[in-house]
Amino acid sequence: MTMEQVWLLPAIPAGVFVILSLFNRVLPRRGDFVAVLGMGTVVVLAVLAIADFQGAFHDGHFAPAPGANTYEFTWVNIGDGVLRIMFSTYFDAITAVMVFVVSFVALMVFLFSIGYMHGEERYGWYFAVLSLFAGAMLLLVTTNSLIFLYLAWEGVGLTSYLLIGFYWERQSAAEAAKKAFITTRVGDVGFLIGIILLWRVAGTFDIQELIHLAEEGAFSETYLTVSMIFLFMGAVGKSAQFPLHVWLPDAMEGPTPVSALIHAATMVVAGVYLVARTLPIFDLVPIAQNFVLYTGLFTAVMAATQGLVANDIKRVLAYSTVSQLGFMFVALGLGSVTAAMFHLLTHAFFKSLLFLGSGSVIHATHQQEVEHLGGLWRKLPITTVTFSIGSLALAGIVPFAGFWSKDEILLEAFELNPFAYAVLAGTAALTALYTTRVVLLTFAGRPRDQHAYDHAHESGPIMLLPLVLLATLALGSGFVAFDGVGRALGFVGGIGQVVTSHGEPHSFAFHPNIAVPATVLALLAIGAGFEYWGGNAIRAERARQWAPELHALLVNRYYMDNLYQAFIDRVVLGLAGIVARFEKSVVNESGVDGGAQTLNWMGFRLKFLQTGRIPNYALGMALGVLVLSIFALGGGE
Repeated sequence: MTMEQVWLLPAIPAGVFVILSLFNRVLPRRGDFVAVLGMGTVVVLAVLAIADFQGAFHDGHFAPAPGANTYEFTWVNIGDGVLRIMFSTYFDAITAVMVFVVSFVALMVFLFSIGYMHGEERYGWYFAVLSLFAGAMLLLVTTNSLIFLYLAWEGVGLTSYLLIGFYWERQSAAEAAKKAFITTRVGDVGFLIGIILLWRVAGTFDIQELIHLAEEGAFSETYLTVSMIFLFMGAVGKSAQFPLHVWLPDAMEGPTPVSALIHAATMVVAGVYLVARTLPIFDLVPIAQNFVLYTGLFTAVMAATQGLVANDIKRVLAYSTVSQLGFMFVALGLGSVTAAMFHLLTHAFFKSLLFLGSGSVIHATHQQEVEHLGGLWRKLPITTVTFSIGSLALAGIVPFAGFWSKDEILLEAFELNPFAYAVLAGTAALTALYTTRVVLLTFAGRPRDQHAYDHAHESGPIMLLPLVLLATLALGSGFVAFDGVGRALGFVGGIGQVVTSHGEPHSFAFHPNIAVPATVLALLAIGAGFEYWGGNAIRAERARQWAPELHALLVNRYYMDNLYQAFIDRVVLGLAGIVARFEKSVVNESGVDGGAQTLNWMGFRLKFLQTGRIPNYALGMALGVLVLSIFALGGGE
């Protein structure tokens, strides 16, 4: 398996989807083993492609032989090159990170799903759609064409809709699926406009060619700024950034493994990947780059505050995902693809671990409201340990993975934008606070729902294996920042030596002036969490009563959903009503029906000229000839 053969990665799960969608009812176990084997094969091939990628470095730089990391052929050619669409793949460090994250996390989710989804009526269809999602996501991260990226983009949107609404019998799940689909489509319209604008000048959809043309000055600065802001709209929708973030918390209505795969580690980072892939263009237009920076910064803070009061364990993690994606966009807005992709890598492992851990809790108790749980460490020891590892990684505590990647983002912010550094450091403290809250309310203290506690039991081996493997990565994946670890894994150095944009590779260095204050803040936040939610959580209840308006503001998500609903009811539906009345009265009744009625009336009146008597017709013909003769004689004079 070489870099130019990565087209096989999306092809395998796409083929699995065809097999399972047609034959899952006649296959043993509804074909779940086919899905697992397919994704296991993808992981192996991804590792082989990454091994081939390792050999393409010379003197510390990625320098493959010409065409060694690409594969392409002409898909559409209209007007002898007027519109030419190539199917093409491209493999570099960013691709390497994404294919490993997507394939490995998908495999863990597939394994976990065997236990979690056992006995479901649409068990085979679930694995079919999950495979299709993995195929679409792998196409998204390996293609070098904006057209195919957009097609894969819509593919993950479609499969996300199907999986969020998997329990379509529940009204809440059906509504959440529609909300996710429609909200992300708003961003996708902007994405499509951006693609068209870039093609209009460049005449190509090839991402590497577009980067080269932009650096050569083929676009005016204003035109390029507008194009990239439209392109970023797609990232805002897919990665749930403000103001299109509202779909992600409700998307937790889908099965918990779906949340781990789609809404923690893969689909929601598609926007981060898009900006990282096109970052050399964003770097040319400061306005668009600042747009990325401050969108991410505002989203990180806003989502973290909502995570403080969410009661559903999966919603807490959903808000955490939105906030951490904000961190990644801040890094990209500061021009650091290394920091963004490093945090994407570690976040994929510890956040998918947390979602699967929440799935283990729900599977054991059939309860997901954290204020109704408690004391589960006695019944779920392995889940408790692995969930705690993921929580410490999320909180950014040394030596867990999140500490190293978050430190890299904070360093970039400290050096380039002190305001962003201060905001992110405070947000990191909030992260540690709400993470401590969810751990304490779920696993510590006394049981608050005795029935759920009595029936709780540890998950089976097929569900615990992914938790243990992901916990290992949540603990150790951050060390890939160090050159020695990177070389031990076969790379030229740490992640800073491998994942670069157009800058020079760099070695990771520990900066106490950045890491120590952030860690102290996180530890203080954890201590405050124990103070407020430890024991009977009396202090937390007093704080809620002390500021009920603030609590209501956060619980109601800053009333953003209410604002959107009011806009739809009063503006969208109002305008739709006006258009409907115009269409009915003017277009339909006056234009279409009016013309038909006029012709009908004229036909009704003219029919009386037809008497059926030959003398009348002869008289008419004679009068006609007479009139025409008079006109002819008059014209001759």
